[in-house]
Amino acid sequence: MLGFFIFNTLIKTRFSNKQFKRYLCTNYFLMKCGIVGLPNVGKSTLFNCLSNAKAQSANYPFCTIEPNVGTVSVPDQRLFELEKLVKPERVLPAVVEIVDIAGLVKGASKGEGLGNQFLANIRECEAIIHVLRCFENDNITHVEGTVDPLRDKDIIDIELQLKDLEAVTKAVDKAKKLTKSGKRDDVLAYETLVKLSEFIESGRNAREFPADDFQTGIISEIQLLTNKPVLYVCNVDENSVKNGNPWIEKIEAMAKSENAETIVLAAQIEADINELETFEERQIFLEELGLEEPGVNRLIRTAYTLLDLQTYFTAGVKEVRAWTIGKGWTAPQAAGVIHTDFEKGFIRAEVIKYNDYIQYGTEAKIKEAGKLGVEGKEYIVQDGDIMHFRFNV
Repeated sequence: MLGFFIFNTLIKTRFSNKQFKRYLCTNYFLMKCGIVGLPNVGKSTLFNCLSNAKAQSANYPFCTIEPNVGTVSVPDQRLFELEKLVKPERVLPAVVEIVDIAGLVKGASKGEGLGNQFLANIRECEAIIHVLRCFENDNITHVEGTVDPLRDKDIIDIELQLKDLEAVTKAVDKAKKLTKSGKRDDVLAYETLVKLSEFIESGRNAREFPADDFQTGIISEIQLLTNKPVLYVCNVDENSVKNGNPWIEKIEAMAKSENAETIVLAAQIEADINELETFEERQIFLEELGLEEPGVNRLIRTAYTLLDLQTYFTAGVKEVRAWTIGKGWTAPQAAGVIHTDFEKGFIRAEVIKYNDYIQYGTEAKIKEAGKLGVEGKEYIVQDGDIMHFRFNV
C-alpha cells in the first residue's frame, strides 16, 4: 500500500508554533470532549492521566480556572497489528481533544462562582465527560459537605437546564413572530420549541427530548448545553474498582434511563499508573489490581464513540496512521482530512478491509484474493478501512 504525502515535519520547521497549530486545525478533524463536574471530584487528576499534561490539582474549589486542553491519542490495537505487517518508520494514532473545565457550583447559570466561564467553555465542546465522585475521603473536601453523586449530577444538570431555558425562551419568542407567515414549517418549529421549553422546565435534559428529524434540526440550531451527548465517569476508590459500590449501581441505572454511557475508574490509581516509567511496570501494576488495561484507555475509546467518530487507516513504509472522520462520511470527505486537495481532485479510493489485510498480510496477496476494492465518490467509509486515494489537482 502506497503511503501518503504527510507534511507535518516540514510544516513545523517552517512555521511558528501558533501558525503550526492553526495549520493543524484546518487540516485535521479534531473534536472536543469537555470534562465537567463539581469542584474536587477528580476532574484535573483524570485530565492529567488522559493527556500527560500537568494541570494543577489541589484540594479546594476553582483550582482549575482556565480550561486545560490536551490532545489525547485513541488506543487502537489495530494500529499495532498493522505495524507488525507493514513495519513503517512511524505510527500515528487518531486523536481527540480533551478540555478540563473549571468546577461548577450552584448559581452558575446566574454567574455564581466561575459559572459564566464554565458555561462558555462547555458550549465549545461537542460532548461531555461528567465526573462523579463515588468515594469517601475525609482528606478531600466536598463542596457540598457530603458525598452524593446523584445530587451532584442534579446540581450541574439544573444549572445547564436553567441556561438552556434562557436560550429556548428567546428562540420561542423569535419563532412566534415567524408564525404570522402562516407557513407550516414555521408553525411546527414554534410548537416544537414550546414543547421543548416545557420539557426542560420539568427538569429533563434536551438530549432526552423525543424528536423527529425536522424537530432535531430546529433544536440543533440553538446549540443547547443539555443536548450534548454525555459520558458519566464514576470516580471510585481502589476497593470499588474491583468490587463496585452502591453508588455505581445507582449511576448506571440513571445513565441507562438517559441512554447514556457509564465508565468506572479510580482517578488516583490511573495517576499512579501514569507515573510508572515502563510498559512492563504498568502491566504488573494492573495485574496486581486485576485489571486488563488502564481505565483511561476505555474512557478515551468511549469518548471517541460518543463523539460519533470512527477511524480509517493509511498504511505504507513511511507511516501507518489512523485518521479520524465522522460516521457516514463519504470517501472524498475522508480524503479531505488528509488534505483539501485530495477531496477537491478525488478520482477514486482503493479500499482494503482491516480483517482482509490481517489475513493476507500484503497488498499483492490481497489483490490476488480479489479483496482490493475500488470505490467512487458515493462510497461510505467504514470503521477500520485501509485506504489509498487517487486524485488529480
